[in-house]
Amino acid sequence: MTADERPVEAVPSVPSGVRIGPLQAGERVTLTDNKNRRHSVLLAVGGTFHTTKGGVSHDELIGGPEGVVVSSVGGTAYLALRPLLNEYTVTMPRQAAVIYPKDAAQILMACDVFPGARVVEAGAGSGALTCSLLRAVGPTGRVRSYERRDEFAAQARKNVENFFGTAPATWDLTVGDLVESLDDEPIDRVVLDMLAPWECVEALAERLVPGGVLLAYVATTTQLARTVETLRVHGGFTEPEASETLLRAWHAEGLAVRPRHDMVGHTGFLVSARRMAPGFTAPARKRRPAPGAYGEDYTGPRAATPEAGETRG
Repeated sequence: MTADERPVEAVPSVPSGVRIGPLQAGERVTLTDNKNRRHSVLLAVGGTFHTTKGGVSHDELIGGPEGVVVSSVGGTAYLALRPLLNEYTVTMPRQAAVIYPKDAAQILMACDVFPGARVVEAGAGSGALTCSLLRAVGPTGRVRSYERRDEFAAQARKNVENFFGTAPATWDLTVGDLVESLDDEPIDRVVLDMLAPWECVEALAERLVPGGVLLAYVATTTQLARTVETLRVHGGFTEPEASETLLRAWHAEGLAVRPRHDMVGHTGFLVSARRMAPGFTAPARKRRPAPGAYGEDYTGPRAATPEAGETRG
């Protein structure tokens, strides 16, 4: 049997997606050169990672530990490590844009996703946030993901299976509209990554437990404003909070300590609020809107309410 004919070994399922021990065929490694360029490689028996400086044999890595240095035929050295979750999500194949690690971290904290949580995710995209949610809920929780587009759902399923080794038993992926597909199961946490999250607020409010968190990830200020106002008008949520995260890395070498020239700037806004118990409304926050905030050009959800345009002292 030649090297090309040898079968690729299956990677065992790991609940956390973290693997230790010798590298195996069928799992991914990240090869990093001396210019910090990273390459995601799927190991296969007899395989080769081709570069302009020659190839790197997969067999040099399979069966050995991570954290080693291998060289291409041309002499270029590569550091070989298993990818961390934040590396995997930005290098995995995608159909839709992914939620970047800086935002995924904020989402997990803002939602307080805990082991055993019942989480609904709408807009599975390419499955980046799904991996983080599944790890956070642990073996006793459940993540129900909804995606309207077949090709996005297929890519999300493939990426999640590649990371965990198989589709986790704690995950359900539904292709279809969230509002139309929801059942009556109680929900602890909701994460919406979609064009019009405000359209789902009413349906989700009926199933979200008191104290539960609803969070929307949106790209534009227009979406942010509409989501915030819809949650306010609903009356069954706490005052919405909106934020964005900017990540700036630093260069440190001797006396040269300064911000790096590149940074991860705006990727999206997070809007979150907590569900009130039935029959209760959160005390209205006292605020003095800016002049014209609810003027004649305002067409948002507060336009039809009596307090629209009023100034609270």
